[in-house]
Amino acid sequence: MSDTVLQVDDLRIHLKPGQHAPQGRTLLEACSFALQAGERLTLVGESGAGKSLLAQAIMGTLPAALQASGSICIGGVGTHGQRTLTQPLWGRTVMMLPQEPWSALSPLMRMQNQVAEAARFARNLPWQQAQEAAGQRLQTLGLGHAAQQWLHQISGGMAQRVGVACASVAQAQLLIADEPTKGLDPGACQQVAQLLMAAQTERQALLTITHDLDLALQLGGQIAVLRQGRIVEQGPAPQVLQDPQHAYTRELVAAQPRHWPAYPFPVRTDAPTLLQAKGLSKRFGARTVFERLDLALRAGEVVAISGPSGCGKTTLGNVLLGIAQADAGQVQRPAEVPAWKFQKLYQDPPAAFSPFRTLGQALEDVRQRHRLHALPVADQTRWMQALGLDAGLLARLPHAVSGGELQRFALLRLMLLQPAFFFADEPTSRLDPITQRNTMQVLCEGAAQSGCSVLLVSHDADLARTSSQRHIAMSLH
Repeated sequence: MSDTVLQVDDLRIHLKPGQHAPQGRTLLEACSFALQAGERLTLVGESGAGKSLLAQAIMGTLPAALQASGSICIGGVGTHGQRTLTQPLWGRTVMMLPQEPWSALSPLMRMQNQVAEAARFARNLPWQQAQEAAGQRLQTLGLGHAAQQWLHQISGGMAQRVGVACASVAQAQLLIADEPTKGLDPGACQQVAQLLMAAQTERQALLTITHDLDLALQLGGQIAVLRQGRIVEQGPAPQVLQDPQHAYTRELVAAQPRHWPAYPFPVRTDAPTLLQAKGLSKRFGARTVFERLDLALRAGEVVAISGPSGCGKTTLGNVLLGIAQADAGQVQRPAEVPAWKFQKLYQDPPAAFSPFRTLGQALEDVRQRHRLHALPVADQTRWMQALGLDAGLLARLPHAVSGGELQRFALLRLMLLQPAFFFADEPTSRLDPITQRNTMQVLCEGAAQSGCSVLLVSHDADLARTSSQRHIAMSLH
């Protein structure tokens, strides 16, 4: 019996001819690799290179506008990317952790029950055993305290780990993990990495998609680097990352935040205070999120905030914006600045866009809503070029672009509003290091030139250090 769990030969993904692409388009060039039982392969590379499309092709879940060609064989079954052939394998043979676990989790079930269902239906465990397996997975990921909570009660980082628990507890022959550590603090990243690696001792094959090169190095095994729909370098992860041969791989490694120079923010001693919070306290049930917190931001100032998942970073931003109410304390903002000039860049980009409006329509909706008819089209073009967004993407729906592209569109839409303040919640978590560096430079330049103040959430200490003037550390109470 063959130990080959996944065999991909000459896989190509094409955009079918249609209204916005009369000639069609190739999104992923000929791609071939194999995974044996107990092996690991990590895909890295630029945002929009086709990494998630490759995973969707393997799962048989490509959008209708896309077509796969070539050969895909999972656990000895030739599926060729067809949903009807792949779907019977879901759960027991192949399991996928999607890029947006928040969208895949049910708001109507408690966290442990969701993990237990994966164990029950994928492994045919009795309910009591499934509950025990789920509890152990959540404990391993530092989520024992959240077992009985609902989706709206946990942070984005916690939801990410619940998704990892659901995907891993199934113990499928092949696990596909799409950005399993995005938006997680270093401690949580370590927990996820250890859980993923532990499964290989049970001969599970692991295909990981990530922009985190440190995670790729920690996972070991093989690595493939994608650029513009092609694999440009492939080999053992330590060898490729520590001695890259291709020019793009070298650039990718050099662009990690630890190598960035600090952004030269202008010194403005006379800048007015744009937002001030005094004595803020917030609790959820018996849990204190933060207590007697003071904060002031001046115009043009970028302040970074960090801390473990669930410590209240997003809640603080929501309180400052008036989306949530503090239990104590007050937030002061200039009365002459309209409320819509205080904006939020959401951690979960798909939740911030209508699935039925193209990206171009979404930008036009903002103009109409805030009566920005005088805003020159040249401004939009300039921002798109700065963020590396192709004009052809404007005709697509949100689900038809990569997570990194949608994250940059969210930033573009926000910058078109010319905000006075915005809360940026993990604004580059879906971006490769090169695009991440360029995007943070655009964000910092925009703040410095316009006088907009920014509260930046990031779990990357190096990114926070190089892209802000001040850093605030929060902790779990």
